[in-house]
Amino acid sequence: MSEAQQPQEDLFTIIGNLFRGMRVTWRQMFLPRVTTEYPKTMREKPQRFHGRHVLNRYPDGMEKCIGCQLCAGVCPAQCIYVRGKDNDPANPMSPGERYGYVYEINLLRCIFCGLCVEACPTEAITMTSLFEMSVTNREDAIYTKKELLVEPDGTPNHMFPDDELADLDELRAADGWMRATAPQGRAAFQGVPGWTPSAGVGLRPPEAGQGNTVAPDPEDEEGDE
Repeated sequence: MSEAQQPQEDLFTIIGNLFRGMRVTWRQMFLPRVTTEYPKTMREKPQRFHGRHVLNRYPDGMEKCIGCQLCAGVCPAQCIYVRGKDNDPANPMSPGERYGYVYEINLLRCIFCGLCVEACPTEAITMTSLFEMSVTNREDAIYTKKELLVEPDGTPNHMFPDDELADLDELRAADGWMRATAPQGRAAFQGVPGWTPSAGVGLRPPEAGQGNTVAPDPEDEEGDE
């Protein structure tokens, strides 16, 4: 083989290897797409999705938060700060003796575990389906009571109401994942509401398809005791 033929054969080898390597890419180009064009197309979220928090009210407009700080104490990321204050007897903010005077969540530290929801004795804090919360300023990621607490009619608030990416209706799906949890983990209570109504939505229905939806027999309850 002459020295002139050697470079020519090397060129053919390179081109052949290139076509063989691109064969997989070309084949995939004509297959159906498995990805979505975010943010044009949003993925449907499950009912128990862990998104941004909200602070709920009772149907009469009273705040559910009593400032007990259990959510802050159980938070593994230490991203919640709560300071309670005594209610004014003439103009109480909550049905209890105290209410959440200061409530802050640092979403840069939050791991969205939901332990704060489990610890809350009044179901004041719940998690929504909203997760589009990009910020350019670190201070904007600290949500205060002003953004977290819903209005007296149950309308949720957002720090950036004009955000084109944020679907503000997702803030109304506040406690879907909590509703699927049976009291004390007993399957007999699945499908039975075990929570208090909230402003704007009333009594949220149980999550469907989670097992037995028949109310427990009171006689069975006495026998268990």
